[in-house]
Amino acid sequence: MKEYTVRPNKDADAWFLKIEDVAPEQDFDKKNDAIEAGEKVAQENKPSRLVIYNHLNEVEDEKNFK
Repeated sequence: MKEYTVRPNKDADAWFLKIEDVAPEQDFDKKNDAIEAGEKVAQENKPSRLVIYNHLNEVEDEKNFK
């Protein structure tokens, strides 16, 4: 199962969509845009999981795609 994450950058003024929590796949100015892109990529690559972090780098939400 592939895992995708949406995480803030160091200053929490941009958001990264990462695959397997390694190198950023894409970066976004808005968190909602990163979440939408993450949901789309995870949906296209089932089975997968999307983990969303808040601005403090704490897990805020997890979504599974089967």
